[in-house]
Amino acid sequence: MVTPSRAPSPSRTTPGPVRGRPLRARSVWSGVLIGVGIAAFVDETVFHQLLHWHHFYDRSTPGVGLVSDGLFHAFGWFAVVIGLFMVADLRHRAGLVGRALAGGVLTGTGAFQLYDGTVQHKLMGLHQIRYHVDLTPYDLTWNILAVVFLGVGVVLLRSARSSKSLSAPGR
Repeated sequence: MVTPSRAPSPSRTTPGPVRGRPLRARSVWSGVLIGVGIAAFVDETVFHQLLHWHHFYDRSTPGVGLVSDGLFHAFGWFAVVIGLFMVADLRHRAGLVGRALAGGVLTGTGAFQLYDGTVQHKLMGLHQIRYHVDLTPYDLTWNILAVVFLGVGVVLLRSARSSKSLSAPGR
């Protein structure tokens, strides 16, 4: 007979997550967040801070541009942190699909870069890669790299869909 003080707590009676089941969609989304954050980090660090080619928002004062860079950098940082927490959770559940994660990272990187190069640069005009130069080689390089990242990411995601293997700790 079980006394009321020894009855299992509600958290022990609630079924937990199934361990060892591949969680492909969650693996992809964690990779996408990490990829977006990596692309934002590289853009912010290299083109905004080291080369001083532009700010995230160049249609106002340099002070506003600097603040916009800070917000952009924080966005990229939070995307990576959230993605890494998702990866830690997936590893804890033994549900991480490594190929889906890698495909998500490349897809996120390429999607962010293509969005930046087309929407933010050309449609919205928030900033350009450089000013007072011929933009064609810069735009082509930026967007072609984005398409390459996207293409490789999609190939990895397709192969992860058909793959039955898990990327568990120790494998």
